[in-house]
Amino acid sequence: MAPGAKARAQAERERARRYRARLEYQDGLIRRRRRDDLIAGIGGGLLVLAVIAGQVAYYTAGPGAPVPVPSVSGTPSPDVTGSTDPEDLTDVPLEGEDGLEGIEDAPAEPSDSPEVPAE
Repeated sequence: MAPGAKARAQAERERARRYRARLEYQDGLIRRRRRDDLIAGIGGGLLVLAVIAGQVAYYTAGPGAPVPVPSVSGTPSPDVTGSTDPEDLTDVPLEGEDGLEGIEDAPAEPSDSPEVPAE
């Protein structure tokens, strides 16, 4: 072997070792990013589910729940049906009748004379 050949072979071995180390480092970074993305996705999904469950619980059992309306129990009330028969409409005043018989009309305009306070 030539005197410079040993040094050249050693330099090539060192370059190959650094190259493999860089590849292993990059592969480790990729694996870590994938793992972190998976953990973040699972954590985010659980957070969304927890928020939805909290909203459902709040609006079904918490202060946001609608107030229960008391149910009517006992004797049912008679059915009231609206009638359009003119004979059933006796309480409605006819044309020209305003239902104010016996009430005197107040003056429409105030008087022009100013009121003088008594001393």
